[in-house]
Amino acid sequence: MNDKDRSSAVDEAWGTLPGELETELNQILLYWERFAVDREHGGFYGRIDDHNIVHERAPKGSVLHARILWAFSAAYNHTQNPAHLALATRAYQYIRDFMTDREYGGLYWSVSFQGDMLENYKQVYAQAFGIYGLSEYYRATQDAEALELALAWRQLIEKHSRDHLQGGYIDAFARDWSFLEVKRLSEKDENASKTMNTHLHLVEAYANLYTVCPSAELKDDIRQLWQIFDQKIIDHSSHHLGLYFNEGWKMDKRIISYGHDVEAGWLLQACAEAIGDPDIVDRAKINAVQITTAAMEGLDDDGGLWYEYDTEKQQRILEKHWWPQAEALIGFYNAWQLTGNSLFRTAVLKNWQFIRRYILDYAQGEWLWGIDEYGNPMPGQDKVGLWKCPYHNSRACLELLKRLGT
Repeated sequence: MNDKDRSSAVDEAWGTLPGELETELNQILLYWERFAVDREHGGFYGRIDDHNIVHERAPKGSVLHARILWAFSAAYNHTQNPAHLALATRAYQYIRDFMTDREYGGLYWSVSFQGDMLENYKQVYAQAFGIYGLSEYYRATQDAEALELALAWRQLIEKHSRDHLQGGYIDAFARDWSFLEVKRLSEKDENASKTMNTHLHLVEAYANLYTVCPSAELKDDIRQLWQIFDQKIIDHSSHHLGLYFNEGWKMDKRIISYGHDVEAGWLLQACAEAIGDPDIVDRAKINAVQITTAAMEGLDDDGGLWYEYDTEKQQRILEKHWWPQAEALIGFYNAWQLTGNSLFRTAVLKNWQFIRRYILDYAQGEWLWGIDEYGNPMPGQDKVGLWKCPYHNSRACLELLKRLGT
């Protein structure tokens, strides 16, 4: 193929991208509408496995429900489809009625399949996703109760989690917001006092809340969170992000997460743009290109993004999970918008081709958890679960459709 034919093929693929993304968005939402709704006990099932078998008695996670709330609220804001709003409302009502701690405030980590309190500790990560979902639901409905709940959870975070001495936020607390020794989000995470992941989704939540309920105080909180990233979390020598920190911000550099890098690049820029601070926006754009370029160290020739890199063993984790691919679509597109560099535009198309070839489950719907180094689906993983939600993939479709002007 000569250069002219290659350019024509790229232009053709770019031209079909909006329609393909719109179709995929509808397929994702249809899967959750068709399979994930728990009509007997309320809310959504806590787990559906990779064979599409519903585990009816699985615990229900607050992060799962908050992400469903965001996804269907954001989808409704794009489609104006009443079915999407109905599912957003279902998620909202379940969070309000079963996952909200009436005594101490905030979100439980999980409840039983029947809605009884199960894991009652307070992960700030979960509170952040609650605020993120509630603020998007408020954008869709103007429901004052939802906004009031989001603002109340923000106040709890500011009261209990914020470290006024050394900056940033402590990750987790007991049910009554007292000290909690074990703060890790999951078994794979380090037991760190402060993490990149919690700070990323907190600034994301605050920025979304700011767009529907702006205030000088919230704007300042977002600005300070953004500065924490610029000064503490981004390793400007490598342009990768640290994942785990102690209270004094000592960075653990053992793991590089390509997915979190590429997600943070575009998302931190979007948060800066939400508050309209020109100095921060300019700096955020520079960081976005540098971080996204660094994340491309994890790109394989097939267009897929490897999961992580272990700096001690000096080897990649040879898996390609679904969510880094979704974030890569946005991150590469954002970098192309900033630079006009065709390298990023090509990366968008190759990554989308990878997703369509390896990650979309055409037989049963939704996205597979991921593939191994040989291109085989990873067995025993969830289609729906505490971590497997319609957040990354629906957001990738929505974000690119917005940027493509459709």
